[in-house]
Formats: sequence, structure tokens, C-alpha cells
Amino acid sequence: MLISNMELIPGRKVVEHLGLVQGSSVRAKHVGRDIMASLKNLFGGELKAYTELLQESREEAMQRLQQQAEAVGANAILNVRFSTSSVAQGASEIYVYGTAVILE
Repeated sequence: MLISNMELIPGRKVVEHLGLVQGSSVRAKHVGRDIMASLKNLFGGELKAYTELLQESREEAMQRLQQQAEAVGANAILNVRFSTSSVAQGASEIYVYGTAVILE
């Protein structure tokens, strides 16, 4: 499955447009991570626990995006975009969406 943030792939032709596909993941923060992040704010540097949390969320959202595209018969997802939002206190959503297509 080809996944790209480009609207068109040079040298490839879209033969069928299958519509919007999406994936999301909502994750809550861990109290221990919050405490360590607060301490890290005092000294500076990367908040590795949050970096890992976001990476896991992006991977899960991408898997769900790809599963939805496969379910409609796509062989590519174009114009992929990410968005994030806070859905509750201490919980955030990673949302990814794109256009499922069949490329020749």
C-alpha cells in the first residue's frame, strides 16, 4: 500500500477514487509520565515519554487508516494529513485522514 502526503504521484495515474479514509487513536497520559515531564521542564530537554506516546498513537492511527483503505479495495492513500486535538482533560487524539484510490 502506497501512502503519501502528495495529491498525485508522478508517473502514476489514479484510475478510481474510493473516498475518504481515516484512522484515529485517543491516548491518556500516565500520571508517572506527567511527574517526570514536570521535572524535565525544570531542566529542559526532550520529553521522551510523550515522544513515545505520540509515536505509538501515530502508528496505531496509521494502521487503522490503512485497514480502512484495504477494506474498500484501495492500493494507495493520497493527500494524507495528521491532526491532533484534546478530547478530555489528560487525553489527546491523533487523527489521520487521506483519499483512498486505485493507482494503475
